[in-house]
Amino acid sequence: MDGSCDDVGGERTALEDVGVLLADQGLSDAFFLERGLVKYGDAEAGNLVVVQVDEDGREHELVTGAGEAWLELRDAAQAEGVLLEMVSAYRSVERQAEIVRGKFLRGLGVDEIFAVSAAPGFSEHHTGRAVDISTPGYGVLEEEFEESAAFGWLEENAGRYGFTMTYGKGNAYGYLYEPWHWVWG
Repeated sequence: MDGSCDDVGGERTALEDVGVLLADQGLSDAFFLERGLVKYGDAEAGNLVVVQVDEDGREHELVTGAGEAWLELRDAAQAEGVLLEMVSAYRSVERQAEIVRGKFLRGLGVDEIFAVSAAPGFSEHHTGRAVDISTPGYGVLEEEFEESAAFGWLEENAGRYGFTMTYGKGNAYGYLYEPWHWVWG
């Protein structure tokens, strides 16, 4: 490889940069596939709909069916006095690469990064069917979420709307417990 890039200005994209970083660590797709993860690849979710816009204007998108199910789930919880807040939804492969690259640049190691973050191409968020959920009074993307009434409500009711928690305690994928991460379908 001669180090040249095809993109404007000769800069590597975050995805290309992460690919180099992973290769430098001796990691390939096989490392993630052996953990039982699915390679969603570069196939980005289609037919995305905006299901929430944060106060700062950030849009959260899901595929149509997941979006409809999320709104039903959220509204049903609210009707029972439980507030569910979407923290994250669809995420592109390139955005996932930016997240992982940032962690490498902060000096985190491979084991630490991939205990909490998916490699680009392996995140359920790429499908447009995954949501990260929080509720007032609890840290965002923190294990303490499991102590909330919102989590209890999700455990009892999320399945009725097609949502399941992917990364439970001791999950086979090598991720830390993520009580906030739910996927539709």
